[in-house]
Amino acid sequence: MTQVPPRISALLNQKGGVGKTTSTVNIGAAIASLGRRTLLVDLDPQSHLSLHLGVDGASAGRTAYDALVEPDIALRDCIMQVRDNLWLLPSTTDLAGAETELASHPDRNRILRERFEVVSDEFDFVLIDCPPSLGVLTLNGLCLADEVVVPMQAQFLAMQGLTKLLETVQLLSQGLNPALRVGGVVLCMHESQTAHSREVVQELSNFFEENAGSGLPWDGAKVFMPAVRRNIKLAEAPSFGQTIFDYAPWCPGAIDYRALAERFVREWELAHGVADSVAGKPTPAAAAAAAAAAAQAAAAAAVAVQSSRFTPETAAAARAARLAKETTRDTTPTVVAASLTRGAKAVANATSASVETQQPATPSTKSPPTGPVSATVARTAKSATKAKSAGKATASVDVKVATARTNAGPTKSEPSASTPVKFVAAATPVPQQEPDIDSSHPFRAATRSRNS
Repeated sequence: MTQVPPRISALLNQKGGVGKTTSTVNIGAAIASLGRRTLLVDLDPQSHLSLHLGVDGASAGRTAYDALVEPDIALRDCIMQVRDNLWLLPSTTDLAGAETELASHPDRNRILRERFEVVSDEFDFVLIDCPPSLGVLTLNGLCLADEVVVPMQAQFLAMQGLTKLLETVQLLSQGLNPALRVGGVVLCMHESQTAHSREVVQELSNFFEENAGSGLPWDGAKVFMPAVRRNIKLAEAPSFGQTIFDYAPWCPGAIDYRALAERFVREWELAHGVADSVAGKPTPAAAAAAAAAAAQAAAAAAVAVQSSRFTPETAAAARAARLAKETTRDTTPTVVAASLTRGAKAVANATSASVETQQPATPSTKSPPTGPVSATVARTAKSATKAKSAGKATASVDVKVATARTNAGPTKSEPSASTPVKFVAAATPVPQQEPDIDSSHPFRAATRSRNS
């Protein structure tokens, strides 16, 4: 294969939350799956790129902080391999203090570029994840890079922010890094069904076409296609420390990033004399590894489908397992004993309730009457005694009537003794007492005069 210089790209956007780190990780992983040696540089103190790959900067050993601050440590000693053909320069939160420590350095913005010259021949593609601010860390990444790739959403405010970013790149190209240019825009979390997104994409394409041949840093820039569709799998993958190709290799996000990386590699290799038949294509080793992984995934899927398929054999096995479970549950000695105990208690309660209901309603001199009607007679007799002592003659009549009804037995309108009876106490009318009104009251005097 023709010798191709490394393509060093800084993914930068001064607006946060636009998919910058997600694009850096997944584009890099897709390029590595094609057999190209890829290096990812995490210059963000938040260390999200490192965490996305399952690397904790605090326990990773030497990091980008050591590469910038410690002159005696070689850059190669800070780089670690995380996948096949994929290497990482991890980050740590200590990187936030590097700007203060490098404030007195005479050439603080070019430190990373000087350190990288030793290992520049070891990689084919380098992707730099820059912080969303223009400080010493971002300037080190822009001085190392040959181009700036801008991840953004197809929205109006994001397009306005792109204008400011282009001005920043133009200033840097006039001083710190004259070779710096704008490679293009990567559309993240894209929603092609909205008219607003389509209009923004059209405006971006028209802008880059109008500036073609202008000699400005964005001369030749374009909108990279395909746009990465909004996909929840892209947000879930970092929580497992995996790329989208490890987590969900055939989701829409993985398909878009894979196609984007293939075009990214192909256009670079075609521009440097690589034959069209091999430009952007996987190497033989990468193709063999991809075929083996695909075969393994297909075998696992076949096993999963076979285990969940409904057949007469699986149905019979399921029925046998269910019957065995029910038999074991029903014949357990403890369960049987508990069932017999509950049955015996239920029979005893039913028998006692029946005997109590069928007792005679006529009260005896030796034992108190039982049953709902006899209880009513007793309560009525007690009320009669109280009423007689108070001088109410009508209470004795009520007692005689209640006793007569009880001795005569239940009538058609009255329930039998075996039927539960619900009694509601009658409300005794309370005589209304005329309130005392002062005779001298004006209203009272007026009433008296009107009646007279």
